[in-house]
Amino acid sequence: MVDEREIIQRMVQESYRPMTLKELQENFGADIPGEQEAFERVLRTLEEEGRVVRTRSDRFGLPERLNMVRGRLQGNAKGFGFVIPDAEMPFDSDLFIHGNEMNGAMDGDIVLARIQGQEEGKRPEGEVVRILKRGRLQVVGTYMDSKHFGFVIPDDKRLSSDIFIPKNGRNDADHGDKVVVKLVAYPEGSKSAEGEIVEVLGHRDDPGVDILAIIRKYQLPEAFPAEVIHEADQVPEKISEEEIQSQNRRDLRDRVMVTIDGADAKDLDDAVSIEPLANGHFRLGVHIADVSYYVKEGSTLDQEAYARGNSVYLVDRVIPMLPQRLSNGICSLNPQVDRLTMTCDMEIDAEGMVVHHEIYPSVICTNERMTYDDVTRILVEKDQELIERYQSLVPHFEKMAELADILRKKRVDRGAIDFDFPEAKIKLDEEGKPIAIVKRPRTVSEMMIEEFMLAANETVAEHFYKLKIPFMYRIHEHPDPEKLQAFFEFITIFGQTAKGSAQKVKPRVLQKILERVEGKPEEKVISKVMLRSMQQAKYSAECLGHFGLAATFYSHFTSPIRRYPDLIIHRIMREVFEHNGKSLPEKRKAELTAWLPEAGQHTSDRERVAVDAERDTDDLKKAEFMADKVGDVFEGTISSVTSFGMFVELENTVEGLIHVSCMNDDYYNYDDVTLRMSGERTGKVYNIGDKVTIRVTGVNMEEHKVDFELVNEDDDGTIKTRPRPPRPSGPPRRREGQKSGSPSGNRKPGSKGSGRNRKGGAAAKGKGKPGGNHKAKRPRNK
Repeated sequence: MVDEREIIQRMVQESYRPMTLKELQENFGADIPGEQEAFERVLRTLEEEGRVVRTRSDRFGLPERLNMVRGRLQGNAKGFGFVIPDAEMPFDSDLFIHGNEMNGAMDGDIVLARIQGQEEGKRPEGEVVRILKRGRLQVVGTYMDSKHFGFVIPDDKRLSSDIFIPKNGRNDADHGDKVVVKLVAYPEGSKSAEGEIVEVLGHRDDPGVDILAIIRKYQLPEAFPAEVIHEADQVPEKISEEEIQSQNRRDLRDRVMVTIDGADAKDLDDAVSIEPLANGHFRLGVHIADVSYYVKEGSTLDQEAYARGNSVYLVDRVIPMLPQRLSNGICSLNPQVDRLTMTCDMEIDAEGMVVHHEIYPSVICTNERMTYDDVTRILVEKDQELIERYQSLVPHFEKMAELADILRKKRVDRGAIDFDFPEAKIKLDEEGKPIAIVKRPRTVSEMMIEEFMLAANETVAEHFYKLKIPFMYRIHEHPDPEKLQAFFEFITIFGQTAKGSAQKVKPRVLQKILERVEGKPEEKVISKVMLRSMQQAKYSAECLGHFGLAATFYSHFTSPIRRYPDLIIHRIMREVFEHNGKSLPEKRKAELTAWLPEAGQHTSDRERVAVDAERDTDDLKKAEFMADKVGDVFEGTISSVTSFGMFVELENTVEGLIHVSCMNDDYYNYDDVTLRMSGERTGKVYNIGDKVTIRVTGVNMEEHKVDFELVNEDDDGTIKTRPRPPRPSGPPRRREGQKSGSPSGNRKPGSKGSGRNRKGGAAAKGKGKPGGNHKAKRPRNK
């Protein structure tokens, strides 16, 4: 019987021309009774998934060879969107979809779009021709009541139209309530989407409703299903002596080792040990919780963990991948109790090279549960009380610090890019109100543990790659050449240049740039713009290397409690150990080869959801923190310049927009090459990285955004709008992106009339940051 892969492989061939169903059946020898129906079913499935397209003449071909793109639609508040091509599609650019060409598609839908054309220097444009799969079944938003019906304003601004709610669908929601809406009809022509309210979260101003709305918006699971909890309850709290004595498992309980984590961490999944060897080398042991022993493949626990994909760390809570009984209990490497682990022992020489390694199941008993703060105080501040308290461990910490320095130097020498963005910690009171935002320092002990985890992740990836075992890798592909070229042009503003071509640049070139600007005012800005030019790291069954780390082999091995990809590779490792440590049965290899690409895509998608949800809650609480500071003056740094204004980041990491309409001392023009604003009359120039004094003028809690205005030297401290001076003589100059004869966009953000258009679509706001109003943070996942 012909399968999907054979059909796709035939259509990929250069000689293939679109065929009818009958011609394809004859071509594949499936034109006999019994075979015909089976072949047609396979072809129809491919058509339904958009992997094969049927033309008007009833011929079948691949979408990419018929001028079409299959991908996920990303909406915009102004009504247009972009189709992000699927990974297997041979397109390296998103497809712009005008609002009139959406044809009922919504943000998140999987669609087929026809390419209509492309102007030089711009994205290709197209129209949605078919919706393959709806991306949203529910929407979270604010219910607004009217006499004969209601409507819900979506919290997600990528949905440009409100959801119509008939009176019989309001489910006792009151005006101003945050609600969850089940979509019962999708947009069609001029008709909006329709829904019914299935959950009322509470009034939008009630404590806790804001975070709950974000949890529902991203459809994050909260409580575990009863059957999952029941299965977790069956897991024993102690390790059996039989397992400790297992032939494959080594007993390391006499080895000195510790966990080093944040003070509030409860899921401790990695322990470390170090031992100086007689030849001058180090033996570094990285011991990771053996979650795969407890979470069996295909079990209810496993299915739930796969669906979640990872733990999600919101500003006020953790939504774990595994039930607490496992994540904080038997799987957590709590101090002075026996725990099952997977160990990666590495012999590392004075240059940081791993000259020998062993990977195996083990049982450990950690000596202490250390915190980053305490280890840093021991190593850096020489805190005598702590040194005395942990006297037997201090020599181990000192050796660890020595080895971490060696490993970091080796990594930097090979070109690894080391972004060092401060991470903000938002402190909340008992009611969830933000009371402070502080920068969390990246301590010596954190960097030390990071180096050890990186070394283990690389070693494990290389080991199993060389065994030719199907595996899950963490990859970071080469940056997009166009974005990288734009970055190279941008840094010339600061007198910096990059060697080589954007097509073939090595990570070392980018790291050298960061080294040259270290400690300079432009360091943070150049780091951020560089990061924006990079691709996102993701999970893949292919070993494509990690550009940012300048690593040929890389995986995520070190956090199976909170990341499902780590659990996947632990299972593979266990199977290999059970089959002589070198291979797997061919049948199992084939199963993994077929499944791992799908698992990589799913877990990458779940990671993206987690990152977006975490960022959303951070932005929400940052906006709430600034709400009572309207009128206050702060010092900040210009973090981004666009055609509609400048974003300024404050010392506490809060970012706000100075809209161009609020720059009242002159008419300013945006230069999209140098990314700067220049005054027509005064000649005043604003660059990324410039220090400015700003005043908070408004906070939009619905959009989690803050508005600023510049404070001039002659300012008397009051908030006021100054009339602009007369324009210099000569023809008016049009801002980049503004159509001839269109409004100048001088409305102040947040003023009357800048809201959403209730008749569908969205009013032009002239506001929004390309790629989203996101602050770069040091990522938890490399």
